[in-house]
Amino acid sequence: MKKLLLIMMFFSSLASAQIIVIAHPGMKSAEITKNEIRNVFTGESSRLSDGARVTPVLLKQCETHDEFLAAYVGKSEAVFRAYWRSQVFSGQTMLPKTFDSEAAIVDYVAKTAGAIGYISKLTPHAGVIVMAVK
Repeated sequence: MKKLLLIMMFFSSLASAQIIVIAHPGMKSAEITKNEIRNVFTGESSRLSDGARVTPVLLKQCETHDEFLAAYVGKSEAVFRAYWRSQVFSGQTMLPKTFDSEAAIVDYVAKTAGAIGYISKLTPHAGVIVMAVK
């Protein structure tokens, strides 16, 4: 059992090493915690600990999206979408903007105050800040 847990932790850290969290360059801080990421991307919070208001943006389902969910949100794609559908149908919130490509996310985040998203670290990301995940 311990061996399985160690293997899962290893692959989770590899996935998170391949994904970067990006934000609009006007953010107060360039740091974010894993808890803040989870809370923002599940709609539980719209503010970071420094008081900055953020709006998450999502990728359509792809390898980067799945890696992000596993590493930072702790949900599978099916569970994540079901959760958001229930929030939307209950009238509590609206589904975050979803983009077809990582380039589109970078472009949107660079131009939209408070926007926060995620991409592969290999994707060009000029015009945004890379959040240091604590």
